[in-house]
Amino acid sequence: MPTRPAGDKHMTSNEIQPMEEGPSKGLDQISLLSSEERLKGRPRLCSDCGFCDSGLKLLMSQTCTFVRNQTRGIEERLHGRSRQPGDEGRFGIYRAMYAARMAHPNPDAQWTGMVTALGARLLERDQVDAVITTGAAPGTRFKAQPVLARAPREVLDTAGNKPCLSPSLRLIDAVREQGIKRLAVIGTGCQVHQLRAAEAELGLEQLYVIGIPCSDNVTYPDLQYFLTQVSRSPETVIHHEFMQDFRLWMRHEDGHVERLNYIDFPMDKLHGIFPSSCLSCFDYPNALSDLTIGYMGATLGWQWVMVRTAAGEALFEMLSPDLELGELSESGDRTRGMPRYMARLSQPPGQTRPPLPVRKLVAMLQRSRGPKGLEFARAVIEMKLLRNLNYIRSKFPRFESRVVPYHVYETLAPYASLYEQTFGRPLAPTAAEVAGCQEPV
Repeated sequence: MPTRPAGDKHMTSNEIQPMEEGPSKGLDQISLLSSEERLKGRPRLCSDCGFCDSGLKLLMSQTCTFVRNQTRGIEERLHGRSRQPGDEGRFGIYRAMYAARMAHPNPDAQWTGMVTALGARLLERDQVDAVITTGAAPGTRFKAQPVLARAPREVLDTAGNKPCLSPSLRLIDAVREQGIKRLAVIGTGCQVHQLRAAEAELGLEQLYVIGIPCSDNVTYPDLQYFLTQVSRSPETVIHHEFMQDFRLWMRHEDGHVERLNYIDFPMDKLHGIFPSSCLSCFDYPNALSDLTIGYMGATLGWQWVMVRTAAGEALFEMLSPDLELGELSESGDRTRGMPRYMARLSQPPGQTRPPLPVRKLVAMLQRSRGPKGLEFARAVIEMKLLRNLNYIRSKFPRFESRVVPYHVYETLAPYASLYEQTFGRPLAPTAAEVAGCQEPV
């Protein structure tokens, strides 16, 4: 996801306000967005994807990933098959995987600008009539604002890292009202699931889906709070990313990069900022897109690309003249850290940090011995699957059979014995548990 540079005309000096009282939902409160007035009537789990703001909202119960996950059915429609064992369980079905970057990077981009360059290219070549993307709200760097771009420049102007919930699918009504028949959508996993599930109702002649890997987005106020807790100068952060060296990198207006070890995060102050929907999502790699463009499986300076469909192949070919291709690599052993990770998950959330000497040692070991490249991506995805499965079982146990997709248990199967030993229950649900998961929407 791209980001805006220093001197952004949309940024105000007082964007980051002190928020000493804590996350907007409270440290121990289940953060159900659907309990807010604007979102009343939506599923208990809601990521505010925007679909329910459109004229198709009556289809929500048939399409929402948080009502009934339809990953297997959608994959069978897109690919004619389900996932094969191995990396497809973690990354989704793909035809090809690359490390790539723009030969001439966009200076406004978080990485090299592949996502917005591709959206602009589709409009330049008259392959689509419009692109749904996400810009920054005026006066901010990070507050998400859906954009229906009709010109290449309008796509490029949305370059920027907005790790906040965005109701992008509310633009479906504008697409229909303007008679748009050829559409590209740049979206997150929950948006893409909804879009694919409702695809037959959209009346489109052509749909291109460019997927952005996504994990743990937050509301805009909670992003502001997060930055005040992790940065010495939150108001000057123009880009931040969770990197493969087990540190959060925060680039500031003057160009310097502030780094914070994962182990040094003040979790006792951050517990509670992530919406329940994000903690109940199992699609970090955006597996239902035509083309996924992220970073986690590639080394620093490169972007990680997964081509998934014939349409995705066409998209990659369209951009390839402007790309440099690198090598995907991997090292380390992700399974070594899983016992410690499970042990932490079994403890109450929001624990205080270990003593400083312990944190320094852990950070050193993570950087020197931890997984790298594709193995790092595997590690992160498996940990997210495990964490979110445990969250569902803890907070919304009757939802499990509806919202946990088939590949989660298969992917985590190598850890089944460790899971049962740590949590005192089988990894896979029992028949009785499945039968009992009948809670209405």
